[in-house]
Amino acid sequence: MSVQYLSDEKGQITAVQLLIKEWEIIKSKYPDIDHLEAKLPQWHKELIDAHLADLEKNSYLIRPIAELLDELDK
Repeated sequence: MSVQYLSDEKGQITAVQLLIKEWEIIKSKYPDIDHLEAKLPQWHKELIDAHLADLEKNSYLIRPIAELLDELDK
């Protein structure tokens, strides 16, 4: 896939550009892609906020992913 990235004056990527032929292939695999809504519903935001608050209260439960993977390997 031939992708070009566009960036602003600070070097932050602001857009992606691809060939129309490739866009058509993506659209054929994901027909609803033109109708995806970028905004999260309020209930989803509230759920995320609740999970983040729980993480703050129980931060001692957070461990590096490497520890989890080691545990799973045992």
